[in-house]
Amino acid sequence: MTVVLALMTALGPISTDLYVPALPSLALDLNTTAAKVQWTMSAYLIGFGFGQLIYGPLSDKFGRKPILLVGFGIFLIATIASGLAVTVEALTLARGLQGFGGACPQILARAMVRDLHEGHHAGRQLAVMSTIMGLAPVLSPLAGGLLTVWFSWRAAFVVMFILVAALTIIAVTLLPETIRSKTKGPISVRSIAASFAIVAKSRVWLAYAVIVACCHIGLFTFISTSPFVLRSQYGLNPLQFGIGFSICSTAFVCGAAISSRIVSRLGLDGTMEIGVALLAGAGVLQALGLFLFPDNVLALFIPEVIFFSGIGLVLPNAVAAALSPFPERAGAASSLAGFFQMMASAAIGILVVSLIRDNAWPLVVVTVLSGATAFIVFAFSRKLRFNNR
Repeated sequence: MTVVLALMTALGPISTDLYVPALPSLALDLNTTAAKVQWTMSAYLIGFGFGQLIYGPLSDKFGRKPILLVGFGIFLIATIASGLAVTVEALTLARGLQGFGGACPQILARAMVRDLHEGHHAGRQLAVMSTIMGLAPVLSPLAGGLLTVWFSWRAAFVVMFILVAALTIIAVTLLPETIRSKTKGPISVRSIAASFAIVAKSRVWLAYAVIVACCHIGLFTFISTSPFVLRSQYGLNPLQFGIGFSICSTAFVCGAAISSRIVSRLGLDGTMEIGVALLAGAGVLQALGLFLFPDNVLALFIPEVIFFSGIGLVLPNAVAAALSPFPERAGAASSLAGFFQMMASAAIGILVVSLIRDNAWPLVVVTVLSGATAFIVFAFSRKLRFNNR
């Protein structure tokens, strides 16, 4: 079951990382600009974010598995539309729908963990899932680079469809229904909003949600902007970029693996304390590296490897901590946190691509700010989090 849930959470990285190495080639093929191509990435996140607002509360009402089938179906239809798109506008719309469907497996995988586990046990389970899921961002950029070199950017969507169709069959066949008690009363916009309002009033939830968003902002900004930066400034081809990104993803896997081993001893907050220090330190190191060695790609990549390892330590535990106060609203709490992180990442991604020309400074500034914000929020919410235990 852990493996199947991990594969469900891997759908997000597969949907972005398999496609990222092809972004410059896609821009040429569709005769468009880097900024418009970035919209295909941000559209996925926007669709993903709004999908999370819906699937969590619906699964609290109707159960996890029926809603899971709906999400998989939407994703598969949108993947076909993405692969057949002949304009960047059509691709952007299809990617938005793909994100809307792709939100379902990830949000429900987290909710199903919360159905079955509590506290550091949930954190450990999510960390183990992150370790398994981490194979996706390690292998996907390499596969995407090879598919782009050998075929075209459309091949990535063919592979996505095959993988997700297989995952749908596996999930439907093997996953049990995990929800213990369904939400009472009729489902409506008002009831969903009321559930979200209860979650949002928790300052503890808000602190962890901000930390989760900071991790994802730093991650997505690198994913969406580095193909253009590394190609224009450092001359890397799609396959070389795929190798570099896979190294960063390996660092995330290592961070998540370490987290799964130490969280039982240090607890959720103790493990995150190490992670947020790595996030903040990586941002400072990257700024110094680019200032001192502007033409050396390692000045950008080495700090990014450290940043990704910090995400592996922080993300699964911050998610578990955000969901812990809401056993009866795990879907809603997970949905709202996911919406927050996706909307913030999409907005920052669009802004950064519009600023990038022939240098990496917009990317580096986001790395610095996201790492520093995660560290500051964690430090200043210590008393609040302690009193909530």
